Amino acid sequence: MKRVIFNRKGGVGKSTIACNLAAVAASKGKKVLVVDLDPQANTTSYLGHSGKDNVVGIAEFMESTISRNYREFTSEDYIRKTPFDNLWLISASSTLVDLEAKLETKHKIYKLRDFLNNLHQEFDEIYIDTPPALNFFTLSALISADRCILPYDCDVFARDAMLDLMEELEEIIEDHNPELEIEGVVVNQFQARAKLPQQAVDELVEAKFKLLKPFISSSVKVKESHAAQSPLVFLDSNHKITLEFVELYENISRKKNVKK
Repeated sequence: MKRVIFNRKGGVGKSTIACNLAAVAASKGKKVLVVDLDPQANTTSYLGHSGKDNVVGIAEFMESTISRNYREFTSEDYIRKTPFDNLWLISASSTLVDLEAKLETKHKIYKLRDFLNNLHQEFDEIYIDTPPALNFFTLSALISADRCILPYDCDVFARDAMLDLMEELEEIIEDHNPELEIEGVVVNQFQARAKLPQQAVDELVEAKFKLLKPFISSSVKVKESHAAQSPLVFLDSNHKITLEFVELYENISRKKNVKK
């Protein structure tokens, strides 16, 4: 199963959701790979590495598709172990910014799909974190994935943006990846006692979005886990937010996960 986590809006928790779902899967004994496609490399940092350490990652793979120097590295060379059992990473770096225009010019949009399909037999689940833009890297991820999760941060101004995004995703599905399933919306940073977050959720329901349960509550514990470079299930397995991520993972995993 290959899942992509995407929203064009920044600050909605893409990296947090991708890493924590992947970590829960790993804690349950699944062999899990996380692919960081965001030049900011937040996911790379969250999983205990740095986008500035000159270790081979996704940028080097993308560059190899331009230079056609495929034999310099094997697929395994791009994968690094994280400090956590059963959890591996393909890291990002700011070099991705300089590569984007070259990749578009050379029409390399399907290379990530082919690369991950080759790796998919080695991993039970793959999670792909994307930039906050519908750019070359995000489109590559959407073409590569089986399912897509959309984070939502309870901003009352974000509903219309989500509607526009859904239209674009439907077009991508039709033109590039008919097997991609929009798994649903993860409501993030939810404050149950506040009026505005509930209003934002109600607008999504009215617009007939599929909301995944449970909602992920707002908590400083998430920021603590960022600072500790440790997903919540490894930092504090009994915390409320951890248990929400565990339940969310279990809910999305109930549908039979068949490798493609």
